[in-house]
Amino acid sequence: MASAFRLQCHCILIFLAALKGETRYLEARGAGEDEPFLLLSADLKRELAGRQLYRRALRCIDMLSVEGQFTFTAEQPQLHCAAFFIGDPEELITIDYDFVNIDCQGGDFLKVFDGWILKGEKFPSSLDHPLPTSERYIDFCESGNIRRSIRSSQNVAMIFFRVHEPGNGFTFTIKKNANLFPCNVISQTPAGRFTMVIPHQHRNCSFSIIYPVVIKISDLILGHVNSLHLKVSCLFVS
Repeated sequence: MASAFRLQCHCILIFLAALKGETRYLEARGAGEDEPFLLLSADLKRELAGRQLYRRALRCIDMLSVEGQFTFTAEQPQLHCAAFFIGDPEELITIDYDFVNIDCQGGDFLKVFDGWILKGEKFPSSLDHPLPTSERYIDFCESGNIRRSIRSSQNVAMIFFRVHEPGNGFTFTIKKNANLFPCNVISQTPAGRFTMVIPHQHRNCSFSIIYPVVIKISDLILGHVNSLHLKVSCLFVS
């Protein structure tokens, strides 16, 4: 597979969990030290090693993978900011607003998106996500105290924010909750094994790996049709 196409796709695999069966996969092995995903910086890798709840300042462009309390305070007008949250495949992300001091009437905003948006592409896609796109955005300036706690539908979420006035900002707490049957997943590691089970559900599911890798699908079960057991084994090489 061409390198440019490989990097563009980042090995995104889309699976259809059909009928009443189970879908299971997959084993991924690192294929080298090609260009890593832009946002998975050394800061993120250090955060991945952390295991305790902690507090720190939030940057205008940030990536968080641990639980904790995070505070953003504008030192100057910050007009194009985003923070990306990621958990393990079997986790959901909960965002609790602790304190918000922004000027909604003056053009500030604070929005949560249920998923990620990267280069104009949404993850999970509109075809895979259980909610319509309009319901995946939660705008603090519109919902206010009504939605102080927001839970994602998969292991990733993000916020967009704009703060004009220096000194204004917000504080939120990130928590992770168990998800027994993850459907749409972004993997934050380039190697390992993952099994996905979708019991008795008619859903589109996806598993995205944000590194160039060699992928082996060791077991893929698509349920039963007319008493026939359907099973496919596949091998993908980047």
